[in-house]
Amino acid sequence: MKNDKALKNWLQAMNLNHPLVIAGPCSAETESQILTIAHQLKDSDATVMRAGIWKPRTRPGNFEGVGAIGLNWLQKAKKETGLMIATEVANKNHVDLALAADVDILWIGARSTVSPFIVQEIADALKGTDKIVLVKNPVNPDLALWLGGVERLYNANIKNLGVIHRGFSTYEKAKYRNNPEWQIAIDLQNQFPDLPILVDPSHISGNRDLVFDICQTALDLNYDGMIVETHHKPDEAWSDAAQQITPESLKQMTVDLRIRKTEGAAEFQEKLEVLRSKIDVVDRQMIEFLGKRMKIVDDIGVLKKENNVAILQPERWNKVLQSLIMEGEKNQLSKDFVSRLTKAMHEESIQHQHQIISKN
Repeated sequence: MKNDKALKNWLQAMNLNHPLVIAGPCSAETESQILTIAHQLKDSDATVMRAGIWKPRTRPGNFEGVGAIGLNWLQKAKKETGLMIATEVANKNHVDLALAADVDILWIGARSTVSPFIVQEIADALKGTDKIVLVKNPVNPDLALWLGGVERLYNANIKNLGVIHRGFSTYEKAKYRNNPEWQIAIDLQNQFPDLPILVDPSHISGNRDLVFDICQTALDLNYDGMIVETHHKPDEAWSDAAQQITPESLKQMTVDLRIRKTEGAAEFQEKLEVLRSKIDVVDRQMIEFLGKRMKIVDDIGVLKKENNVAILQPERWNKVLQSLIMEGEKNQLSKDFVSRLTKAMHEESIQHQHQIISKN
């Protein structure tokens, strides 16, 4: 996919004076529920109402959506409120039904993005449509796979494209349901600055108390908007109750969120460049120190090879990790950050020593 400035045309055509807000329940449950939420959203900053019609669940037996009948409820909500409507599609049949119901925005979920076969099937079904199509990041932190999904749609002559950052699965215990891995989204923005990007704070957080902070971080990173799960009675929701907020909370949140300026006055820019230059110097020093560290690692690898000692020494590794976490706390660095950084260094160290020991 080329870096096409036309990609943001659909967003600009909405002529919004605020970031795009897509809101609505995780799942369509009843006609009454959909219409109640739609009318409560009408007076908010929400431009689009979302609702899951088909729900991909990890295990069978959970609520898997009401199916096509929910599209009728969304159509009615659109007619009564003027809100655009959006839903997730996962195969050709979903696409055909959504197009027939005049759904304005279709998104491809994280479980679908992981499969090029599924994305290609959806792209073929949507070929040439002027509908807006959004691609959620895949479950695992794989930027190439995320972009690959967008490219398949772009090659099907679908130009109204965007992406949704919903976080990535991790086996480690964390405060988030899906780890944000902000750097991956930043890398995407750097490669394709004209590809609209929305944040999904509901799926990142898994906890409504964290939704605001995630949205603010996204806006600080120049995201174009958000897709927020919103329910008039969130604690009674049939799916993902803990991460949904009320329409009233959404209204207050959009008031409280701060939109950062992308450019500042000349004096501000001058001060910013000075501070950035200082960061650049420190970054280069860090890389230099890491290089020195790896040279010592190589010496350790040679010593282990000469004495036929295993690469991994769990007791030593745990001691190093805990020591650096304590040092990090003294320097106002979070435990999570120091842990991830230390594990990355450890992984690189193991690779260095493995190469040394495996040599004849």
